[in-house]
Amino acid sequence: MPDLIGIVLWPLKWAVELVLVGWHALFTAVGMPPAAGLTWVLSIIGLVLIVRAALIPLFVKQIKSQRKMMEIAPELRKVQEKYRGKKDQLSREAMSRETMALYKKHGTTPVSSCLPLLVQMPIFFALFSVLNDVAKHATSGLGGVGLLTPELTREFYDARLFDVASMHVNLVTAWGQSDGQVTVAILLTLVVLMIASQFFTQLQIISKNLSPEAKTGQAYQMQKIMLYILPLAFIFSGVFFPLGVVIYWFVSNLWTMVQQFVVIREMPTPGSDAAKAREERLARKGKAIDSSGKVVPIEKYEAEQQRLFEEAERARAAQPKRQQPVGKQRAKKQQQSPKASGTAPRTTAKPGTDSPS
Repeated sequence: MPDLIGIVLWPLKWAVELVLVGWHALFTAVGMPPAAGLTWVLSIIGLVLIVRAALIPLFVKQIKSQRKMMEIAPELRKVQEKYRGKKDQLSREAMSRETMALYKKHGTTPVSSCLPLLVQMPIFFALFSVLNDVAKHATSGLGGVGLLTPELTREFYDARLFDVASMHVNLVTAWGQSDGQVTVAILLTLVVLMIASQFFTQLQIISKNLSPEAKTGQAYQMQKIMLYILPLAFIFSGVFFPLGVVIYWFVSNLWTMVQQFVVIREMPTPGSDAAKAREERLARKGKAIDSSGKVVPIEKYEAEQQRLFEEAERARAAQPKRQQPVGKQRAKKQQQSPKASGTAPRTTAKPGTDSPS
C-alpha cells in the first residue's frame, strides 16, 4: 500500500526544498559557508517569510470573516433561541438551514477564520518531513524529493548552530548525547519563547480586540481557556520536533505576534478597546474615521456628520405622518356631525325673503 501521506505531501515537500535551497544559494553567494548552521537557520527564516507573506491575503480574508461573524452574532443567537430545547430531527434541520442561510447572506463561514492555519499546517508537516528525513538520507547518500541534492543534504546534516547544535536533532535525541547539553539548552529556550509569544498573541486579542458583545458569549470563555491551554502544545513540539522545525515555528510565532499587533493597532474590531484607543490617537492628530472607514481630517469628518444628520432630518420630515386610529362609533359620529366635517349647515332662503346675514 503506497504512503498516502507521502504522496499528498510530495508537492509541498518539493516546494519547501525549492525555497530552502534558493535561500541557501543566495546566502552562500554572498560568502556564507554552505555547511554552517547559521546559513541554514537563515534559509529556514527565509522560508517563514515566503510562506507567511503568501498567506497575507488569507489573513485579510480571515479578519473580514471574523468581523462578519461578529456582526451576525445577534442573528445567530435569535436562531438558537428559536430552537432552544427542541431536539427533534425536523427542528435541528430547520435550525441548520437558517444558520447556513445567514452565513450565505453575509458571505462568511466559521471555517474562513481558520484558513491561514489550515493552509499553513500542511506546509509545516512538509517541512517536518523534509528535516526529519535529513539524517536518514544523509547516511544513505540520498537527497530529497526535489532540489535538495545528496550534497546539500549532507551539508544540512553536518550543519551545527553555534558549532554544536545539529539542525536535525530533537530534544529526546540531544538529551542522550554526551555533548548535547547546549542543544538541550537551545531547544528549551526556544520552547519557552514559543510559549511566551503564543500567550502574548492570544492575550492581546482577547484583552484589546474584542467588542463588548463578543465578551459575553461562550466563544469568549473558550478563548480564555485556550489562552492557557494552547501554548502548552509547544512543549510537545519542543520535545519531539527537530531543531530546524522548532526554529521555523518560533519565527512563525514572532510573525504572527507582530502581525496581530499591527492589525489591532491599525484595523481594530469596531467597539473594542483597541478601536477606542485608535480613535483617541487620531483625535489628538486632528483626524477621524469617516463612514467608509477612511482616516480623514476632523473638519471633513464633522462636515460629513452634519450632512448625514441633515439627510436623516429631511428623510424623517418627508415621511407621512401617522394618523391616530379611530374607533367605529367615533368615526360614525364624525360623519354624522356637521361640525366634525368643518362645514356650517347650509340654509335655503324662501322666495321673496332676504337671505340671512
